[in-house]
Amino acid sequence: MSAPTATSRPRLPRGVRLKHDKVRDEWLLLAPERVVKANPVAVAVLERCTGEKTLGEIVDDLAAAYSAERSLIERDVTKLIADLADKRMVDL
Repeated sequence: MSAPTATSRPRLPRGVRLKHDKVRDEWLLLAPERVVKANPVAVAVLERCTGEKTLGEIVDDLAAAYSAERSLIERDVTKLIADLADKRMVDL
């Protein structure tokens, strides 16, 4: 699988969705025959993975929203997206 770049437009593929489980009060990334618990950081990233914004734009948005250093956000977001892409839970 190719590595995400600043111009990648990550999105959830068909059949994969982010859902809040109200009973357990936790976020889940649901895919056929798979469930992954999503922590608040992953939720913030995945909510922005619509295919409309580039990875660079997502990083800029998160850095501004959380007043964090862009390079740290970029490293963490790129790793998360790459890991989920390897599991076919995010398309690039």
